[in-house]
Amino acid sequence: MTEERYSRLTIFSWTLFDYARTSFSVMIKTVGYALYFREIVTAGTSRGDFYWGLADSISMIIAAALSPALGAASDYSHKRKRFLMAFSMLCILATALLYWIERGMILAGMIVFIAANVGFQGGYTFYDAFLPEIAPRYIYGRVSGYGFGMGYLGALSILAIAFPLIRGGFDPGNIQSFRLSFLIVSAFFAVFSIPAFLRLRDHSGVYRHKLPYFRLGLRRAVRTFKRLGKYKSLSRFLLAFFLYIDGVNTVIFFSALYARGTLGFTEIEVVMFFIVAQSTAILGSVVFGILTDHWGPKRSITITLFIWVAVVTSAFFIQTKWEFYIVGLFAGMAIGSSQSSSRSLMALLSPAEHAAEFFGFYDGIAGNASAIMGPLTFGAISSFTGSQRIAVLSVLIFFVGGIILLRQVKIEWHGRTENGESG
Repeated sequence: MTEERYSRLTIFSWTLFDYARTSFSVMIKTVGYALYFREIVTAGTSRGDFYWGLADSISMIIAAALSPALGAASDYSHKRKRFLMAFSMLCILATALLYWIERGMILAGMIVFIAANVGFQGGYTFYDAFLPEIAPRYIYGRVSGYGFGMGYLGALSILAIAFPLIRGGFDPGNIQSFRLSFLIVSAFFAVFSIPAFLRLRDHSGVYRHKLPYFRLGLRRAVRTFKRLGKYKSLSRFLLAFFLYIDGVNTVIFFSALYARGTLGFTEIEVVMFFIVAQSTAILGSVVFGILTDHWGPKRSITITLFIWVAVVTSAFFIQTKWEFYIVGLFAGMAIGSSQSSSRSLMALLSPAEHAAEFFGFYDGIAGNASAIMGPLTFGAISSFTGSQRIAVLSVLIFFVGGIILLRQVKIEWHGRTENGESG
């Protein structure tokens, strides 16, 4: 990335995609459809947590299997943006289909959500891989932070837009209005992703191979996996990321259900909780994004992981709603900072010419595959013990393990390794 290619408009358009896509994350995966699936589709049974965790885990397995090969294929074919658009459209269309999911349609509700989440997660590989293309190395941290900050601003925006539709909760006369919010999310994602599709550019080059994209990408992905041994810091970081991001995804995925099932939050109180959390997530993304460029990403991630340990431990002990709101403030800060710092560290460790290929392992194997065990474990423990408090403690192991493994990662930062030794 040269100074001449540095474009603020392109960076802004790139961040708008985060603004667009986070509407799915908050309204489908976390708040709106998550609650609708448990309370209406599964009729509020104890099996709801298990079915919801199972649907997420299946979608993550599919996305994890596809991402590395497709990431490599996009590098070879020079059509990264086309892959991004295809997966985004899958998410947008499947999200719209959720409007027609009604009470008792458990299997259909799971299948449509799985398709939407595969599109959501699969597209992220190609989106992340544009970071080294649009920004110079010395501002990776803040640009990544701006992206996540815009994402959480998008979450606040979609919550505000959908609020009139979901404020009536699951009263019989409001069910159709609640489902209409899923169509709003689909339209929101589609509209605000357009600037990124117009401004982002692929590598110049011609695809000269006879093999189909996916087959060639799969071969390249296998070869890249074998070569990971040569990138010791990258390999160690991916292992650490595999653990701690599983904890992050599990907290995000079940936070609304925990608030509703354990603390008795109403639907509106859940929305207000996420407004609080998204507000501090914006702050955490931007502030830690800037600090990452000064401290280094490894130190920033370590700090946020200790915050996560405190958040999960507190969630087990709290008894009142206002205590959970306080925990939400710190959880929001930790979400934004851990995600933005991780993306900037991955960009630093990845060869620019194979960015999508390596981000395929980052988002696919380390990111998506890691999200299989956490939600499934939480859902199983919650369903079979009848206690979400016991289930939430299982998340601690992911954050503690991530801290231990991250200590083994060394990167050059201003001529020195992040642990203070000379580079």
